Parts: sequence; structure tokens; C-alpha cells
Amino acid sequence: MAQKRIVKEYSELQKNPPLGMKISLPSEADMHQWQILIDGPKGSPYEGGVFTLQLSLPTEYPFKPPTLSFKTKIYHPNVTNDDKGSMCLGMLRADEWKPSSKIDAVLGFARRLLSEPQPDDAVEGGIAREFKENKKEFIKNAKAWTKQYAKK
Repeated sequence: MAQKRIVKEYSELQKNPPLGMKISLPSEADMHQWQILIDGPKGSPYEGGVFTLQLSLPTEYPFKPPTLSFKTKIYHPNVTNDDKGSMCLGMLRADEWKPSSKIDAVLGFARRLLSEPQPDDAVEGGIAREFKENKKEFIKNAKAWTKQYAKK
């Protein structure tokens, strides 16, 4: 069941990709690992950058949630500031995931996080504090990281 659903969702996303995203398979032999390229949204500190994400689908998908991580470094309160680039996405938590959820919704939520960080659900406390208390400094740092790590 997992393979069939994954193939179906992948083909739907190839026909109608979400705005500002390109989706590919690093290896045609493995439908469980996807590469996502996301353009930084207009008007955000990430504008002008292209971010690479990895979507990993468990063999139990859709009964278990996928994981989504940034491979491009990003200055963001909801993404770990390490080589893992793990994202804090409520809908991907095992207790909140629903088998009816689709990858399209996961990707849309990830892109929205670039426009609207959620500092109250942060994995990087210092960046979240800066976002809340000194937004100007947060924007400056996020733009600098985008320029350094995510240039097209």
C-alpha cells in the first residue's frame, strides 16, 4: 500500500508542483527519499534563496509520518541549527499525524513556515527569542545566512 500511495502522490506533485518548489528523486530506485527545492518566499528574509530539503517516507507510510529536514543551512526558529536541519512541524508528530494527510500539505506547511516562523513551537530557543524580541536583528541574520548558504 505504501509504495502505491507514494507513487501516486509523487506523480500528482510532478504534474502540479506546489508554488516555488521542485520535487525530484535522488535515486529512481528509492521512492522513499525525495529531494525538494524551495524558493524563499517573496517578502521574507529568505527571498532570493533556494533551499534543499529531504523528505523521507517510512515504509509504514501513510500510517507513520514522513520526516522533512533542511539540507541547506537556514537561520530559523523552527529548524535545528546543525547538520541534521530537523524541522519542528506539528503535523509531522506521531500523535498529530493522520493517514489522510498528504505530502502536498506537508510541503505547503513547510513553505508557510518560511514566511511565518512559529517562535512558540521552536527548536532553536535563541533564534525564537531574537525573532520575538528583536525582529530587525532576526531579519538581518536570516538574510545573511540566506545569502551565504542558499544562493541560487
